[in-house]
Amino acid sequence: MTLRFIAKDPNTNGDNCPTVWVDEEKQEFVIQGWKADEVTQAECLATGPIPDTETVLRLPIRMAAALREACDAAEGSALR
Repeated sequence: MTLRFIAKDPNTNGDNCPTVWVDEEKQEFVIQGWKADEVTQAECLATGPIPDTETVLRLPIRMAAALREACDAAEGSALR
């Protein structure tokens, strides 16, 4: 796996979270974030089940620029 580091939350409290990477080989986003609380998960479940292999996580809006950069990086690696 070839992970390209994009960004870490500039306001991280020392636990290095949230963080965004792009797996250029698999053309996937890799995101470390906070586990969603039960209320958020329940709201998400209203649109369908969450498989055991997936989770709901939360990222602060301040990470939007990092996600845009990750999208650009992913699209760029797909063009190679």
